[in-house]
Amino acid sequence: MEHAIKRERVTDSIAKRRAAGLDLGGRPRRITDSQIRNALRLIDSGEPAAQVARDLGMSRAAFYRRARTLTE
Repeated sequence: MEHAIKRERVTDSIAKRRAAGLDLGGRPRRITDSQIRNALRLIDSGEPAAQVARDLGMSRAAFYRRARTLTE
């Protein structure tokens, strides 16, 4: 029962922080959104995605994941 109460409190807190637009914590991002946008421009101009991601210091999958969140 205590676990259920604590879980409810945490869920409510997260919902309130999201609604207020506050930070939810987590790991800080090393690569900024503007760097991802510039990398997308490079890919549109013909640069290989694997090379662009490598230059940023991230995997191709991580790059595509971050790019997808920017376009949504």
